[in-house]
Amino acid sequence: MRDLNNKLISSKNTKNIQLRKAKSFGYQVLGFGAGSASVPLDVNYLVIAGGAAGGAGNAAGGGAGGYRNSFNSETSGGGGSSETNLTLSASTEYTITVGAGGAAVGGSATPGNDGTNSVISGSGITTITSIGGGGGAAASSGNRVGRDGGSGGGGHYSTVGGSGTANQGFDGGDGRAGSPYANGGGGGAGAVGANGSASGGGAGGNGVASTITGSSVTRAGGGGGGAYSSAAAGGSGGGGASSATTGNGVNGTTNTGSGGGGANTAADTSGAGGSGLVILRMATAIYSGTTSGSPSVSTSGTDTILTFTGSGSYTT
Repeated sequence: MRDLNNKLISSKNTKNIQLRKAKSFGYQVLGFGAGSASVPLDVNYLVIAGGAAGGAGNAAGGGAGGYRNSFNSETSGGGGSSETNLTLSASTEYTITVGAGGAAVGGSATPGNDGTNSVISGSGITTITSIGGGGGAAASSGNRVGRDGGSGGGGHYSTVGGSGTANQGFDGGDGRAGSPYANGGGGGAGAVGANGSASGGGAGGNGVASTITGSSVTRAGGGGGGAYSSAAAGGSGGGGASSATTGNGVNGTTNTGSGGGGANTAADTSGAGGSGLVILRMATAIYSGTTSGSPSVSTSGTDTILTFTGSGSYTT
């Protein structure tokens, strides 16, 4: 697996400013009154990029979007260890970008579209970027190798799957050498995509579970690879299955960053990649209440959780 350099794209919606409330737990919240004690503005995150589409016309499964997670020593994608949480600055706006899933494709030998990046950026922090999933390969010349991404797309007949990004996702599965031309499954955040075989296309790689919202949820599964014999399952966490002989591939599940399934004929459409997700979790005592982009707000114990299913911002 290798790191990929991608251009970051940020966007901001109209601000929706809620009433700011200072919580009192034996200290003053940072920024409220001279001489207040410095309260660390520590934030945990889960950042998942958009998953990729599967290819069309006897084609492979799409890779899951890159998966980065700092909560509770849980594993990030690609077999990496948990990442360090963010320490934000007071009275600062942080931009949240949620990546879109790769659009579905149709027609003869058409590779799947990549997913797009999800990002947390702002002053005083190292930007957190999860890389969009790599599209599934197809039979046309130059498109038979799975595309690289957060997790790699599956490969076509006799070729390899795309590479995942270190500590974000896994490689796509290889296409089968021989007839029938079974394609590899897209890589998932938790496992490589399966290779195509005599029994059919490769299943998508499994996703990874996180409890950042207060319950365990698995996300970022790879899409199943197409084959003439039978459908291949998507990986756990929302990966889309491939079509069976004829029919459309299944879409990756929305806001999981999962890959879409491959389609087998030119008359069919591949599965689209699932859109990404950004979650922030912080102590309720430091939550400012100032957001844009309308994230959902929930609580778990003494923490407040912001779930962004679209781009927006958070201001400390």
